Amino acid sequence: MTPPEDLLKRYWGYSSFLPHQKEIIGSVLKGQDTLAIMATGGGKSLCYQLPALCLGGLTVVVSPLISLMKDQVDDLNERGILAVAFNSSMEYRVRTKIEADLKNGKIRLLFVSPERCMQAGFLDLIKAAPIRLIAVDEAHCISEWGHNFRPEYRQLAQLKKLFPAVPLVALTATAIPEVRRDICQQLGISDAHEFVGSFNRKNLMYRVVEKKNPKILLLTFLSRHQHESGIIYCMSKKETEEVARDLRRRGYNAQAYHAGLSKQVRTKVQDGFIKNTITIVCATIAFGMGIDKPDVRFVIHYDIPKTVESYYQETGRAGRDGRPSECVLFYSRGDIARVRSMLEHDHMTERNLRASLRKLQEMTEYCEAITCRRRFLLSYFGEESPDEHCTSCDNCNHPAARNDGTEPARLIVECVKELSSNFGIDLITDLLRGSTCARIRDYHLDALAAYGTGKQYSKAQYRTWINELVRQGYLARTGDRYLVIGMTDKGEDLLRGKNRVMLPAQEKMKTKTTKAPRARPAAEPVVTSARDTDLFLQLRALRRSIAEQGGIPPFMVFPDKTLREMARIRPCDRESFLQISGVGEVKVKRYGPAFIEVIRGCSEES
Repeated sequence: MTPPEDLLKRYWGYSSFLPHQKEIIGSVLKGQDTLAIMATGGGKSLCYQLPALCLGGLTVVVSPLISLMKDQVDDLNERGILAVAFNSSMEYRVRTKIEADLKNGKIRLLFVSPERCMQAGFLDLIKAAPIRLIAVDEAHCISEWGHNFRPEYRQLAQLKKLFPAVPLVALTATAIPEVRRDICQQLGISDAHEFVGSFNRKNLMYRVVEKKNPKILLLTFLSRHQHESGIIYCMSKKETEEVARDLRRRGYNAQAYHAGLSKQVRTKVQDGFIKNTITIVCATIAFGMGIDKPDVRFVIHYDIPKTVESYYQETGRAGRDGRPSECVLFYSRGDIARVRSMLEHDHMTERNLRASLRKLQEMTEYCEAITCRRRFLLSYFGEESPDEHCTSCDNCNHPAARNDGTEPARLIVECVKELSSNFGIDLITDLLRGSTCARIRDYHLDALAAYGTGKQYSKAQYRTWINELVRQGYLARTGDRYLVIGMTDKGEDLLRGKNRVMLPAQEKMKTKTTKAPRARPAAEPVVTSARDTDLFLQLRALRRSIAEQGGIPPFMVFPDKTLREMARIRPCDRESFLQISGVGEVKVKRYGPAFIEVIRGCSEES
């Protein structure tokens, strides 16, 4: 068997693995069922693509989207690896040829949807093939506790029963411990070796801004990102079209993408975005899974996502090339009410509704947090943050001033204790502010000692403070469908005078409209001199021409990171060209002469 390191260099042009890749590949090559959780951009695909070369025979890859299959197949074929996608959109003659190639052992990787995979005809076809590995990509789709649950993924449990001796590797970018357990159980790989990479995307800047005048906010942000690729996620189909239309009127190359558009239109928009003929896509969550575009410089959430998992995965589509990128979320309490109403009218079971509302509350807590956002995300996925302050989120770069808030904290905790049963933040706030609303009268809360004792503070201030008291453990939040605030032992200690409490000094939902600094520079070398920049631009022009002729995205020829290294090092022969990161043997043969010619010409002119 050829060593994995040799294949990595030969086909992908890299001399070392990313974190966890080598261990995951080693587990698969030992024939062990494996679960791999790796952040977007962490190199999940390599964890089954490279073993497919080592093991020989056939690797079956279950993938949820035809567009995702096409991107991976095109990329593998560009590297000289024979891969095909088997789906309903192909012509009969193409399908017949694939079936013949399978029987003759010519195909190394076969991509298929979960629906197609479990059809009797397809199973009969692959039973006759020398299957060496089964890979389930985007495996979170199998769990009803995940954020993109697809019932058809549940059928994949049969694969392990039909092919018990074939190792199965399940991969996803986002899965909390509960979802990881469900993935293994549903796939029948309870003894799987589990590898969980870091969820810390250091090159991403996280920001939450108050959603006032969102169109102005959006235009202000985009003015700093002229000609850069980005995704704007919206809650509704109508909103995607309105935002895209408004941006086009202002000269931006933007298009809408949602499930209500025809397949042809969706394909055209996605291809245009990947090939850089469309700069901005305004989309619902129907867009993005598996989008392998490295140079997305920003992801904007025009509305609040339903879950932290979906938010993390969607923001993860930014900065896959490792360069600084921004993730901005426009937040308002009104959007929470909209999402809650949508969930309550979604005809789901009471059990699933409670789980969905709990996840929405977790997303709300992220938006209203006054501590490090990166730390919040890492903690959510079970990872401990190495730093108290990340310097790459708005809360760390513009921390809220804190004062001794013991007195307002005691007011709040006393109010919660005095209530005969638990209530939510809004009612507690109304009670403290002396509101005359119907709920206060109906429950006769205006007779309580706490009524009107905190008129001097605003609703927004109370919301911030109560959330912070929950975070610090002086109060507790319980319930799923209806969230309520209750007492804790630590809160009792506060009332006994045992603690002093630091609280935010200003009214703050922690949603700044101030301009945050860019993320920290990526570790990769960048083009710095005018001489190198000129060559880099010439190489990009050559790449664009080659990509257009081949009908593939430019990054499939070479990514920007590789072009920058070429511009800096200037390889002028085959051997030195092969030393560039991202240049494999197939690509040096296919593209090397043209790029070397441009490099030589630029060097001679210098």
